[in-house]
Amino acid sequence: MVSAGHPQIRILVVDDHPIVREGIRGLIAVQPDIAVVAEASNGREAIQQFRIHRPDVTVMDLQMPEMNGVDAVSAIRVEFPGAKIIMLTTYAGDVQIFRALKAGAQGYILKAVLHYELPDNIRAVYAGRKVMAPEAAAQVAEHSGEEALTPKELEVLRLIAAGNANKEIAAHLSISEESVKSRVKNILDKLGARDRTHAVTVGLKRGIIEL
Repeated sequence: MVSAGHPQIRILVVDDHPIVREGIRGLIAVQPDIAVVAEASNGREAIQQFRIHRPDVTVMDLQMPEMNGVDAVSAIRVEFPGAKIIMLTTYAGDVQIFRALKAGAQGYILKAVLHYELPDNIRAVYAGRKVMAPEAAAQVAEHSGEEALTPKELEVLRLIAAGNANKEIAAHLSISEESVKSRVKNILDKLGARDRTHAVTVGLKRGIIEL
């Protein structure tokens, strides 16, 4: 419980969709020990609102325009190392989770279960604990020992996702088609993908690339 000297946990809500912010406000309104003190619609606004309000816990969407959640978390934590931040996402992609946790987030929960879990997760993070959606934890465990794609392989995967053939990728990167084929093979092996299309699907699902 929150002490008498600090009657409510003050939260900042950050999401680019007004309906999501409205839903969180409604959910928090019936919690006697939690109060929404500020809102923001992107990462840049989040930093500004954090400076003004110094919330106890920030609830932040991962995917936003102008500045995404991970970059905003990194910036806030540099300025305020003690900031407590919960990431919201539609995806349980393991790479996104690693980025969020590395940036300094203490929680990672899925929007699909917000109404069931958010208040208790806010209380847990406020108390100094970490929280993670079971689906997200399972993704991290499943891929924890795998070799990551190199920056050059990531570049090729992004170009594949954009619809480029090997010849076009070779021209774009000023390398030979054989080099492209070698990187594609490595990508398929590392992602356990059957073909190029499957590799893009896996990359998107795990948060390795974004469209």
